[in-house]
Amino acid sequence: MAHICIMLFDLHVHTNFSPCSRLSPAQALHRARRLGLDGVCLTDHHSLEAARVIDQGPQPDGLVVLVGQEYTTAQGDFLLFGKLPQLAPGLSAPQVLDLVERAGGAAVGAHPCRRGRSLDPQLLSTGLVKVIEGVNGRNLSAENQEAQKLGLRHDLTMVGGSDAHDSSEVGAVATLFEQPIFSQMDLVEALRNGRCQAHWVADLHAADSLGRSPTVCAV
Repeated sequence: MAHICIMLFDLHVHTNFSPCSRLSPAQALHRARRLGLDGVCLTDHHSLEAARVIDQGPQPDGLVVLVGQEYTTAQGDFLLFGKLPQLAPGLSAPQVLDLVERAGGAAVGAHPCRRGRSLDPQLLSTGLVKVIEGVNGRNLSAENQEAQKLGLRHDLTMVGGSDAHDSSEVGAVATLFEQPIFSQMDLVEALRNGRCQAHWVADLHAADSLGRSPTVCAV
């Protein structure tokens, strides 16, 4: 029988390996632990440097830490996960998405309806975009609503991420996974198979924890 598992991940966190963030990897993990998240993905801009200072996978206390990257193109920004080749700067969105697909990875269209940083709608006709952020913690409410309509219109998998740049933002938005996520390949499989959904954490800044029970994975 297949596993039934609910795990809560923040898929979109920037550390100080991104020039726009003042959040250290250690601070991001501390905040995730305090909130009771099951996992966090560090997704710095065009950088995998966080993987040099953190062992990926389950930590001694059970928190799962994975490292991806956010790749910026003229046609939209993408969170990239999996065992990918080194990506040269300046690639177009179709080039990035094709490389990720051929490598068996996963790409998530980040904040697809954000003003000035939106996803080129023509990409949706290519079939290369399969997953988008339905909810982004730094988006305006109207932008998230547009993203959700976009996802429903094109039958896309929708996830959530905080897009955190400081400690208080970590975990504001997350993704619920319906299967165990302990590695990059687990994450890629769940994203590619649509076994996940965006999860908005209400009143995060007023709460010390999410008030969740420990993760339960049962056969």
